[in-house]
Amino acid sequence: MDINTNVLKNEEKAIFKLRQLYGKYGYAQYKMSKFEEYDLYVRNKDFLVSDSVITFTDTNGKLLALKPDVTLSIIKNTKDEGNYVKKVYYNENVYRISKGSHSYKEIMQSGLECIGAIDIYNIYEVLMLAAESLVSISNDCVLDISHLGILSDVIDNIGISDENRKNILKCASEKNTHEIYNICKSENIPDDKCEILKKLVLTYGDPKKVIKTLEESISSYTSKDKIEELKTIAENLEANGYGKYIRIDFSVINDMNYYNGIVFKGFINSIPTGVLSGGQYDKLMQKMGRRSGAIGFAVYLDMLERFNETEKTFDIDTIILYKDGDDLNSLNDAIKMLTDNGKSVMAQKSVPCDIKYKQLLKLNDKGVIIIENHA
Repeated sequence: MDINTNVLKNEEKAIFKLRQLYGKYGYAQYKMSKFEEYDLYVRNKDFLVSDSVITFTDTNGKLLALKPDVTLSIIKNTKDEGNYVKKVYYNENVYRISKGSHSYKEIMQSGLECIGAIDIYNIYEVLMLAAESLVSISNDCVLDISHLGILSDVIDNIGISDENRKNILKCASEKNTHEIYNICKSENIPDDKCEILKKLVLTYGDPKKVIKTLEESISSYTSKDKIEELKTIAENLEANGYGKYIRIDFSVINDMNYYNGIVFKGFINSIPTGVLSGGQYDKLMQKMGRRSGAIGFAVYLDMLERFNETEKTFDIDTIILYKDGDDLNSLNDAIKMLTDNGKSVMAQKSVPCDIKYKQLLKLNDKGVIIIENHA
């Protein structure tokens, strides 16, 4: 079926592209219920993009939530099974505070989850699909990748206390090296070790250059396997044509109570905040009693509402005015002729005050006559 994409909103166009992309790599569509028990979300509220959840009481007295998240539902409704991975994608409406409007909104969201015996190929594939998701929306995009395992190792090895760990992570996400220095000073951490952390936090850019910096300056503070993992993924992304979209950025940080390993965020030029976010969330799986690993991401389609938006000059191509008693067949023939030629047509007895039109026609005994033409 051919779809006229001119009538679709940006987020609706994205859904069609992403659905086709994910299906091509064997991801099956996941459909969830509109409601989940509120307890599922309250136990994992720090994992949610927004902790504001719309709730109501069911007829049996149970507190339910209007779905604010899809990942938690997928985890809840899948099992630990064998030496393979379950691959699902979703196009769901979630109900949360929109980043764009800062009010409750029904938001179309797309994403995918890969759950099970996760290996380096699965991590690469998800990152590749994240990059391809961004490119399918706009070529002017970037995918920032980090490795929480490396950052966590450096924080542990320079001697940051558990009490200040959260503060350090906040500073790292903001690239606030001044406050990192103050925290290190307060804990009597030597300046040379503090400089290692500051250097890691400020490390950003082309994967080859970043990996070289890690190998030369950071390798004694973290596992070489973790650097090698990041290097392998980056090299394969570049080899498959995604190198120009990829940056390594250790300020990309998700909650370490839920996430581990590779995390990432996607950005599109002219949109002020990230439109894609994801990573490995093995710790969330463990928290929910699961043995499997997991990695996935979500595309925040509400952020695309005003992407490349241009002001509409006209709401409709043509308005045809008719009156009571006019021949119905003549009216229908005139409308069909215009719509068959790709025009949008509205039949009215009078011109609506809030409609911008290119052409105004009037039906009479001889057919239609042009009253106004703004094209």
